[in-house]
Amino acid sequence: MATIRNLKIKTSTCKRIVKELHSYEKEVEREAAKTADMKDKGADPYDLKQQENVLGESRMMIPDCHKRLEAAVSDLKSTLAELEETDEKEGPEIEDAKKTVADVEKQFPTEEA
Repeated sequence: MATIRNLKIKTSTCKRIVKELHSYEKEVEREAAKTADMKDKGADPYDLKQQENVLGESRMMIPDCHKRLEAAVSDLKSTLAELEETDEKEGPEIEDAKKTVADVEKQFPTEEA
């Protein structure tokens, strides 16, 4: 049974994952710039290899965040649908959830959208 409390939790989860995803994207940009700078300056091969590992780990987190975001949005949509079946179609929490779903689908189009 879907409740407003569950809806708020799932909405917050989606928002948190979006923030996390943006954070990883910025981190990849920073680490890529740092790696390029190290290559240009002829850094020690060991240090360069370690920096490339850091960059690789950051890049691996982006697809993981995308998967978690897709799952969270799907979960949020199903909770919204359940609440609408029980005639709870209005309220600030429901509007926030709908806005969050729309924002995520606009920013990160998926196969479903």
